[in-house]
Amino acid sequence: MSNCAHCGDEIIGEPFYCDSCGYNYCLRHKDPINHDCNIIRESSGVQQSTTIPQTYDQEPQVISISQSQPYQSSSTSEVTRGTTDGTYTWYRQESQVPVDAFDPDSGIEFKGILLPHKSELFHFVVGVSLIFIIGLLTFYPSLIGSGYEWAIFMLAGFYATAFFFHELGHRQVAVHFNLQTKFRLLKFGIMLTVIGVVFNLFSLTTGGASFPSLALPGAVVVLGLSKIDRTTGLCKAAGPIVNLVYGLILFVISFLIPTYPLNMLIGLAANLNFMLGSFNMIPLGILDGQNIWKWNKKLYVALCGTLVTLLILTYMIIYAPPSTNLYLA
Repeated sequence: MSNCAHCGDEIIGEPFYCDSCGYNYCLRHKDPINHDCNIIRESSGVQQSTTIPQTYDQEPQVISISQSQPYQSSSTSEVTRGTTDGTYTWYRQESQVPVDAFDPDSGIEFKGILLPHKSELFHFVVGVSLIFIIGLLTFYPSLIGSGYEWAIFMLAGFYATAFFFHELGHRQVAVHFNLQTKFRLLKFGIMLTVIGVVFNLFSLTTGGASFPSLALPGAVVVLGLSKIDRTTGLCKAAGPIVNLVYGLILFVISFLIPTYPLNMLIGLAANLNFMLGSFNMIPLGILDGQNIWKWNKKLYVALCGTLVTLLILTYMIIYAPPSTNLYLA
């Protein structure tokens, strides 16, 4: 039995031999575009007449492939593989990584990304604006007519900044490790967010209740993470940690302000941060919790436990009866 030269998995059945690059592949990666045939030919010194766009698919899990252990196939050439944090897989040799993979002229095609070569500022503005709109629709029913309509915009702003700082945390830690990274809008995430907006609009028109919807308009894409290690773990943990710190600051400030309901509203903003951080600690899919759990289980338990505890605590304080509500004291 032989292994696929692209993913390293054992090939079940007959291997698919590529005449262009001389490697054996599994059924999933038999097509040239799916095993980066042009890259392998470049690294092996084989001349090529055509250029095949490089495509990077979204993956639900981290693929732990050490860059120091290259795959080998029937060819004598060695091709070093590398992976990212599980959202995008990078198979190009380190010596041939483009200076800016996000540049329109890089030739890199990212699947699942909306308008991939637009500026990062554009992606951030659109993503944060959508979260702000979700916030407006979420808090409108409970605050309209209360005399505190200004709080709708305040809470929507805190909701948007919780998302923004979370993604910025991922991005800046990746920058610290000199990795290529940018925030990008996700096609599927945009669809989920639009569904959330439509759902809340429908609830408003029918007089139903509204609540924060599952909204994930975009995420930080990091290229160059090779396996589950300290770099990967810290890049993933940065988002929930930022929400924890931001939430704690708001929680403390809420008790320093004597004016009701401003103090309670800031406490609610802290609760939103703990909620976002706790959600991202779920160890499933491309959420942060999966890679943190694989990297450092003690950190995962400590971080997740702290976020969930504070989420429950702030909820109990905010919605406590008037006689025992600390914000009314």
